[in-house]
Amino acid sequence: MEIKETLENESVQPLPKVIDQAKVPVIRIEPSVGWVSLKLGELLEYRELIYFLIWRDIKVRYKQTVLGVAWAIVQPLFTMLVFSLFFGRLAKIPSDGIPYPIFSYAALVPWTFFANGLNLASNSLVGSANLIKKVYFPRLAIPIATVLAGVVDFILAFIVLIGMMVYFGFVPTINILWLPLFLLIALITSLGVSLWLSAMNVEFRDVRYIMPFLTQFWLFSTPIAYPSSLLSEPWRTLYGLNPMVGVVEGFRWALLGTKTAPGTIVFVSALVALALLISGALYFRRMEKSFADVV
Repeated sequence: MEIKETLENESVQPLPKVIDQAKVPVIRIEPSVGWVSLKLGELLEYRELIYFLIWRDIKVRYKQTVLGVAWAIVQPLFTMLVFSLFFGRLAKIPSDGIPYPIFSYAALVPWTFFANGLNLASNSLVGSANLIKKVYFPRLAIPIATVLAGVVDFILAFIVLIGMMVYFGFVPTINILWLPLFLLIALITSLGVSLWLSAMNVEFRDVRYIMPFLTQFWLFSTPIAYPSSLLSEPWRTLYGLNPMVGVVEGFRWALLGTKTAPGTIVFVSALVALALLISGALYFRRMEKSFADVV
């Protein structure tokens, strides 16, 4: 009797309803084929992730270092000292009537921002292999965050440049309002080339060995140790096919008031930088579907 009463008092759970399979939506995930859209809207949705990736890169870059963020100043400063000794004093390379130390340092500030972003972002996908394999997010966020993290280094180096301008007696003119444009061209160039190299580095690990040679070659093909005024037209305008030429000459013109205004060089450099960014983003998105499998 006790067992029977227990069974009667026990609550009976209703049987689950049979799900009508015909009414359940089916989502099929397939790899993209050929050239695909950039899906820039996803970057806006994941903007908080980009912020945290930037913060991560900044902390990791100077973790367990003795000088810390001072390395952002040491690198262009010591390069300027070497250039001033060998190119300015010994080789007597002209500097458009400007003291050679500040002539070279004004060019090294945007160049260091570009070169560091290029070197770090080209290896960013391989360095974030564990993250790429575990969760989905727009992979464009990784190189974008790496390049943007270099803005902190740029600001620190730029503060030193302002101090040198005060020391040498340079007063900025209205041309300084063009400075954000030149910095934007440097950022676009660094990001555009980084998208190409980071995507290629996933499949071809030779990229890491090419980077030192590429950076060194690009350094001496940019008018950092010498002025672009050594070239006559139309070669000087064609020289702007190197996007960093317009950036470097623009910085000198905006801050130091050099007589050789960039003019058409900036226009040519901006077009090339934009072409590198668009083509790099398209190539990156096309190769993105294989990152998790190859990296």
